[in-house]
Amino acid sequence: MITLKQMLAAKNRPLAVVTPGDSVFHALSLMAMHDVGALLVLDGEDLVGIFTERDYARKLILHGKSSKETLVSEIMSDKVAYVTLSATVDECMALMTEKHFRHLPVLSDEDGKVIGIVSIGDLVKATISNQQFLISALEHYIRG
Repeated sequence: MITLKQMLAAKNRPLAVVTPGDSVFHALSLMAMHDVGALLVLDGEDLVGIFTERDYARKLILHGKSSKETLVSEIMSDKVAYVTLSATVDECMALMTEKHFRHLPVLSDEDGKVIGIVSIGDLVKATISNQQFLISALEHYIRG
C-alpha cells in the first residue's frame, strides 16, 4: 500500500497556503491558480486553520459578505483535524468519512510542522491502485 510520504511526493507541486490576515479574494485566487479546493492557513510555520470552498460558500456568500473585504481568519475552520506521516491511507479515509471533510493536513511526526495535505480524491486513487495491484497479484498466483 502506498504511504502518505509517497503520496505527497507524487503530488510534485508546492503547497498552497495563506495566512489568517490574507483576504478571502486572495485565497480564492490561489485556489484557482493551484487548482485546489482547500488551503492550509499558516501563522509562520504553525497550522492555525484550513480554508475550503465550503467555508467560502457557507460562511461568506450565504451571508452576503465581500471576498475582498473579508479576511481568511473570519471564515476559516480553526479546529483542524490532521494526521502525521505514520497514518495509513485507511486511517485517513476513516477519519475523513467520520468527520465529513475532504481535505486533511499532514504534519511531521518529529516536530509537528506541516508537510502537506491530502484530499479524499488522493486517498481513493491510492486505494484503487492498491486494489488493482492485489487483483493482479492474485490472478498471477491463480495462473501459477
